[in-house]
Amino acid sequence: MKVCRRTTFNAAHRLFNTEWSDEKNLEVFGKCSNPNYHGHNYVLETWIEGEIDTETGYVIDLKKLKELVNEEVGERFDHRNLNLDCPEFKELKPSAENIAVVIYNLLRPKLESKYKLVIRLWETENNVVEYNGE
Repeated sequence: MKVCRRTTFNAAHRLFNTEWSDEKNLEVFGKCSNPNYHGHNYVLETWIEGEIDTETGYVIDLKKLKELVNEEVGERFDHRNLNLDCPEFKELKPSAENIAVVIYNLLRPKLESKYKLVIRLWETENNVVEYNGE
């Protein structure tokens, strides 16, 4: 059985390579390389797979999952500049792919090993990434 908790957070970022010229950054990253940053309204889907507990009828208590995601992701990234405010991205480009990996790595140790975890992160309504730890 799979269950999902959907949450949102808003954050700014800039994609750029410090070893490249502004022209090359613009060519590769387009508007995402804007020196003044830009923002997204991210939609985070946290998928948990496991057995249904016979005592509760739940795979996982979604209220507890909500609290965990808020503590580990919302409080850390919401209304932040990922490049400037978040140490996780000091040396790591805050692409949607890297953000999903970081979120997975924040949540995985906080969940019982009996659960499988998948992170699905929507950067826009058309762009989505998914990461399962592999």
